[in-house]
Amino acid sequence: MSLFATLSRSVALAVMLVITSPAALAQLEPTNEQRQASVEIADSLRYGHYADINFDDAWSQDAFQRYLDILDGQRAYLLRSDIEPYRHLESGMADAIFDGDLDELFALYNTFSERQRNRTEWSLAQLDEGLDFDFDNNERLEIDREDAQWATRQSELDELWRKRLKNDALTLALTDQDEEQIETNLRQRYEGQLTRIEQTEPEDVFGVLMAGVTGTIDPHTGYLSPRQSESFDIQMSLSLEGIGALLQSDGEYVKVSSLVPGGPAERAGVLEPADRIIAVGQEDGEMVNVIGMRLDNVVDLIRGPKGSVVRLDVVPAQAVDMTRSQVVEITRDTVNLEDQAAQSEVIEVERNGESHRLGVIEVPTFYVDFDAWQAGDDDYRSTTRDVAKEVERLKEEGVEGIVLDLRNNGGGALQEANSLIGLFIDRGPTVQVRDAQGRIQLYGDSEAGTLYDGPLGVLVNRLSASASEIFAGAIQDYGRGLVLGTQTFGKGTVQTLNELSHGQIKLTRAKFYRISGASTQNRGVEPDIAFPSLIDPERIGESSLDNALKWDTVQNVQYRRYGEPENVLDRLITQHDARAEDNPNFRYLERQSTLARQLREEHTSVSLNREQRQREMEAREAEQLSLENQRRRALGMEELDEWMDARTDPTAGVAEGIEDDDASQANEGDSEVDEALEVDRAYVLESAEILLDYAHLQETQRLAAKR
Repeated sequence: MSLFATLSRSVALAVMLVITSPAALAQLEPTNEQRQASVEIADSLRYGHYADINFDDAWSQDAFQRYLDILDGQRAYLLRSDIEPYRHLESGMADAIFDGDLDELFALYNTFSERQRNRTEWSLAQLDEGLDFDFDNNERLEIDREDAQWATRQSELDELWRKRLKNDALTLALTDQDEEQIETNLRQRYEGQLTRIEQTEPEDVFGVLMAGVTGTIDPHTGYLSPRQSESFDIQMSLSLEGIGALLQSDGEYVKVSSLVPGGPAERAGVLEPADRIIAVGQEDGEMVNVIGMRLDNVVDLIRGPKGSVVRLDVVPAQAVDMTRSQVVEITRDTVNLEDQAAQSEVIEVERNGESHRLGVIEVPTFYVDFDAWQAGDDDYRSTTRDVAKEVERLKEEGVEGIVLDLRNNGGGALQEANSLIGLFIDRGPTVQVRDAQGRIQLYGDSEAGTLYDGPLGVLVNRLSASASEIFAGAIQDYGRGLVLGTQTFGKGTVQTLNELSHGQIKLTRAKFYRISGASTQNRGVEPDIAFPSLIDPERIGESSLDNALKWDTVQNVQYRRYGEPENVLDRLITQHDARAEDNPNFRYLERQSTLARQLREEHTSVSLNREQRQREMEAREAEQLSLENQRRRALGMEELDEWMDARTDPTAGVAEGIEDDDASQANEGDSEVDEALEVDRAYVLESAEILLDYAHLQETQRLAAKR
């Protein structure tokens, strides 16, 4: 029977399968250890969390709703009638958690699990019977159902699942797979999902439940099972052998949230934040579909011994159709301190026939070799020490200004952020930390003198977080230099890890505040001069996370200002805008950012008509390809035939960049890949231009003041 004939089978088959499915799943129940852990978690939230939480009916309603959202966020499995027996938990969730009375919450999970299995078995039954699909009609499938109402009739879900199955088949058909390949891939996907459902254990249910509970408080508070605690400890010691990417769940998909500086994924240049991973395979094994798979299981598939290769089927962040994926390979490795060390380069800027030298120091993370430091080693490694060496080298090179590149720097040791600020100021406060009782502790630089007092710039992006934001905010508050780039992540909270009788809890205990009194939480640091970005702040960043703590302020502290860069910002922005207008890379970034946002807003459903779907996909990619080729023509580069080729072209710059062997040559000006061709490189080059403008304006002001 043809896979692509007309759909004629009655939905009665689906109903029959739901009613007469084979042996019921084992009913999962909470263990005594989990009941006790629930009580301990509730007490930790009540007495230890930074926020003043009122565990009233409103909180119970939020927690119950979040639990449902985690279970069935797309409203695809449960009926309203499945939920009704548990509605009393909307006002009783707090009591249940505080008393360790988890039976009904587990029972709700069991209902969901049964519905999930029934739907998966229905999909497999359709494959057994032979799918009859017509891809010529004008049906569409809504792809985001987070705001949809719960279905009241089984027939509503039957229709939804008919369309979802049809979309799954069409998605594979559009990748030029034949009928046999489509059936094989779909069968593998559904059988894998069924196996995972049947392997669910009480600890899995407890983890989902606690994610619903803690997620109502803030996104960084969470329960870690004994297994997750072990993985967390391994990650903190940097001995985890994997790809060096932080992942998070995004509906049915696993999304890249950030890349570990110096890690294998960053070095390979084949992953970007917000990329979605849809399948994982070992070097010689079959690809395993991970759509709908639990996050920790996906991590287990990706993790492996050093030197081995993992293959990932990735849908790029900028793709608006899940058919546009590509398989990339990454060699697993450990992340060493050396890989995260600060490094510098000198950039030559031509002005009026004269060459000017600007220094750039890349700071991937705020690190310190704690073991060597505690052992009293006089030569221990740290961010501040390594940056100081690079500053001295750049001063010897006669640079006219220094840019600290903190892009993608997710933070690290707070003490290093404080001491690094001290290289550029002469004593003073650096950050305020407020605890749950309202007590404020002031941190600062106590050493006299500065290592560098010349023109300074700080380059940041949406992935600059925590300690990076403390540093950038202090430099901005002191008027010590310019902050360039995009709004930072906005993580201004402090977490501690506390032991439970069963597992651990990561608890938000304090908030960071700048010396000006403004929090870095949620809003991050706003740059003095903004650059366009391909990272969507609605998908990446603190403000994109549910229940993120709010921005607020405390009293400012006394500190001296070193300069007034705001007085010359208008002139600097005018000069920057003029260069950006003539810079193909900046024009591309601006237009691509606008287009990507527009496409995401428009892409709320997909056509199930093959020709229409193809036209829509081609139209979107034609716009993206047009922007890329406009940039290439302006730079004298060879144009691309396919938009996806930009992901693997070595001069694309967004994802690939210069290879490691070329990077050392690039510092000497010998790279075969012209740095001006790289999109990502445009940020660094323009930062050097702006800092040179700033240096000249400062010199003009000094000369005028002497007259």
